[in-house]
Order: sequence, then C-alpha cells, then structure tokens
Amino acid sequence: MNITEIRIKLVHDTRDKLRGFASITIDDALVIRDLKIIEGQKGLFVAMPSRKLHDRCPSCAGKNPLRSRFCSDCGRRLREQRGESDERGRVRLYADIAHPIHQDGRDLVQRRVVESYWRELEESKKEGYVEKRFDDLDYHLLDGAREDFGE
Repeated sequence: MNITEIRIKLVHDTRDKLRGFASITIDDALVIRDLKIIEGQKGLFVAMPSRKLHDRCPSCAGKNPLRSRFCSDCGRRLREQRGESDERGRVRLYADIAHPIHQDGRDLVQRRVVESYWRELEESKKEGYVEKRFDDLDYHLLDGAREDFGE
C-alpha cells in the first residue's frame, strides 16, 4: 500500500481528546476521509472512519442509535444493552466504514498520519501560518462529527 497524500485538519479545542482529522490518498486512486487523530492514554492514535450503529424500535420500527433510551419516533422506552458486544463485553456503538485488513497496514496508516499531524502542528506555530482549506471535505460540519463521535 502506497499512501500518496495525507491531509491534516487540526482541532484546536484542547479540552477534547480529538486532536485532528486526516484524509489519506492511497496509490493516487482511493481517498479515505474522516480518520480521527485522538489523544489516548498511550499517546496519539488514529481511529478509522466509522458510523453510529442503530436498531429499530419494536413498536414503530423507528431507527434509533444504540445509546438511545427512548424511541425518537414514538417515545417508547427502549431496552438497555441493545446490539452486539465486542471482545471486552461492551456494546459496539460504532462500526468502521473503512479499515486495514492486517496489523501491518494499520501500523503504516497510524505511523504516517501521526507523523503528518506533528508536522502540521509544528507548521501551525510558525508566523504567517495559514490553515489549509478543505472545501472538498466536510470538515465545516465539525460539530456534527463530534456528536457522531459521542461527545
């Protein structure tokens, strides 16, 4: 796999664990957007793009995120702990949209994205720095992305 371009969008709210977003291009042919750069207990890591998992209300068949306590359509109380559990026994709330197939691929993506993040962060400290524009990406919807991220 040849990562031919990495674009970084810094997030400046340091109260949040989210440090930025990345978009990678593979072999000048495939773009993967909305990788999240997150500050974890062991340093930065890259979360792959994901979507919230939903289920249907048994009463009205309305679609609801798994964290919902009540149906957004009919108001009926929903059962707790809906959905599949992960290997730690916790309910999976998100599913990756795109992800590496093996650990070497994940390590490559993470290493390159984190390196690019640090370079962009250093550039942002220089006088005259102009934040890159991402008009072709949906980063102007950052508040919605944070909501999807569970914050």
